[in-house]
Amino acid sequence: MESKRLRKKPNQNRGLGFLLSLPILSWALYDFANTIFSSNITTIFFPFYVTDSIGNTAEMEQLGNTLIAYANALASFFLVIFSPLFGVWIDKTGYKQRYIIRFAAVSILCTVLMGVFAGWNTETTLWGLPAPFVATVLVFVLAKFFYNSSLIFYDAKISDLVPRNRLSTLSGFGVAVGYMGTLVGLLVYFLLDDGYEYVFLATAGLYFVFTLPLVFFLKEKKSVQKQSSISLLTGYKEIIATFKEIRKHQSILRFMVAYFFVNDAIATTIAVMSVYAVTVVGFSSEQFIILYLVSTVTAIIGSFCFGQIANRVGAHRSFSFVALIMVVALTVGVLATAQWMFWIAGSLFGIALGSIWVTSRILIVDLAPVEKQGQFFGLFAFSGKVSSIIGPMIYGSITLGLRGYGDLASRIALTSLIVLTLIGLLVHVAKKKTPDRMAAR
Repeated sequence: MESKRLRKKPNQNRGLGFLLSLPILSWALYDFANTIFSSNITTIFFPFYVTDSIGNTAEMEQLGNTLIAYANALASFFLVIFSPLFGVWIDKTGYKQRYIIRFAAVSILCTVLMGVFAGWNTETTLWGLPAPFVATVLVFVLAKFFYNSSLIFYDAKISDLVPRNRLSTLSGFGVAVGYMGTLVGLLVYFLLDDGYEYVFLATAGLYFVFTLPLVFFLKEKKSVQKQSSISLLTGYKEIIATFKEIRKHQSILRFMVAYFFVNDAIATTIAVMSVYAVTVVGFSSEQFIILYLVSTVTAIIGSFCFGQIANRVGAHRSFSFVALIMVVALTVGVLATAQWMFWIAGSLFGIALGSIWVTSRILIVDLAPVEKQGQFFGLFAFSGKVSSIIGPMIYGSITLGLRGYGDLASRIALTSLIVLTLIGLLVHVAKKKTPDRMAAR
């Protein structure tokens, strides 16, 4: 009897049927929902809105790049302040899902307000710019902040859903489903002729609808550590203690530093990809939509495949492969003088983008102590979001300082992202001098 059970268990572990269960699908559909926001707002239509609102001269296009980069950096700045505290909330209360829902709700509301302000007709100006434009940009910052905040709890939720041996598969599945959301989200393109306000409102509606399964069909896992309240001061004291403790965990410290630089390049590329393709390489908005669809397909394939690759070769080596793909994609993008070259760059970037979340989530689960997992996810987000400030700031500052050189400014700015990715890759593959057990003493 016992031997039969042992023979059946491996087959169950290798099966993919669990991905079709209602709780798993509900969790994955939130990836579907928030990726609609990420692709429609962060990557495509908000950058288009900014450049269309500011002007289309070569110098103003570079200023548009700067504004887009700085707006993304500001959203990341707020997340840097709060993300470590969110990790403490997870460990102390055990609550994840309720915060996903709350932060998603605020992000959806802010996206609605983007539509309202984009359609606001007034002659009022603020800081020399039309008031509706300024209001839309500021609400975008809030929408992105709350969207990213929800992801901290969403990523941590994965460990509640399946055993460790299925985490890689589930992570890849979630990201793949998420990028399928991009395909649905891009349907709002047909509303673009009516105005950006309709695009923003439709995006908010899709974000809301596909968040509902998580609200109704996924249960919160109860925690024995649950506490009724946590003070802000206490939370930050624990964060400081975690920073001191992390030197005992050299593997996770090294990964967070590596992720810092690689994510720096990826987050910045997401923010400027559409404007770079249109203003530097010569894509029309319609052509970029098709390019983005192709990139999304490669992201779906890459995310699911890297879930399986991580199972075979490990998440550590998989992360190195992703960084190498990113270096190649950026290099082709910098050198692109014809559209076909940027088609290659966009496709490779899609693979890197889809795979980075798969490998990084699994590495955190592998490396973080179970009792500190929430805090390390918070610090992981902290590392990523600090880089999400610095990358866009570097890119935006280069385009601002060199705006008089036109397209060359953007090419040099993109080159800086290659340097950042290579630094991250070198840190990641560097051999540790002291085993973690020794460092913990």
